[in-house]
Amino acid sequence: MNHNKVALVFGGARGIGAAIAARLAHDGYRVAITWVSRPDRAQALVSAIDQQGGQAIAIKADSADAKAIQAAVDQTLRLYGRLDVAVVNAGVLRLGTLEEYSLDDLDITLAVNVRGVFLAIQAAVKQMSDGGRVITIGSNTAVRTGHAGSSVYAMSKAAVASMVQNLALDLAPRHITINNIQPGPIATDMTVDIAEQIVGSIPLQRMGQPDEIASLAAWLAGESSGYMTGASLTIDGGFVL
Repeated sequence: MNHNKVALVFGGARGIGAAIAARLAHDGYRVAITWVSRPDRAQALVSAIDQQGGQAIAIKADSADAKAIQAAVDQTLRLYGRLDVAVVNAGVLRLGTLEEYSLDDLDITLAVNVRGVFLAIQAAVKQMSDGGRVITIGSNTAVRTGHAGSSVYAMSKAAVASMVQNLALDLAPRHITINNIQPGPIATDMTVDIAEQIVGSIPLQRMGQPDEIASLAAWLAGESSGYMTGASLTIDGGFVL
């Protein structure tokens, strides 16, 4: 168990982020999560963790806002006194073909999915204990999408994979590892309307579950993964094969 360790999950109010936060709390971490649009989901998760004997707080922080990202790290440090694990899950999904893709959608995708990821990592590692862990949540679209209209989203997730690979060199002297999880289609509220269309393209013929991503994140957060850094781990039921 990790009763003295602290994890901050950016974008932890629902879906994959919530599953990761819950799993880390179960493993003994004191957890902070950020949210931007669903305070009800964030508070429900905090309450569930508290009821199970864990410790959790929810912090409003838009991952397109550099000051909000820094404030989330600062608030975590004020309350818990340390930071051992940072999970950067916050992201947006804006789809559209080349002809129809708007400048606003391009700007927000890059602001959250690339700039926001970098800023969250930068803010977190400044306060992180040596030997800490950074985990980003990318996407298997960095490898292959198979669908028109995914180019900007895929580009942003490929940027995260490249960022992680190279930041590993910056962080290695402090023995901080950084790794990127690339989920495929996962059964969340974001995919409920398109699940039937997707399943046929997955060799395992099912959607992934948030808890499966959380299990991988928990391993990357733990001591057993200490020799892995700079990696992108695709977990998608064979979709990109």
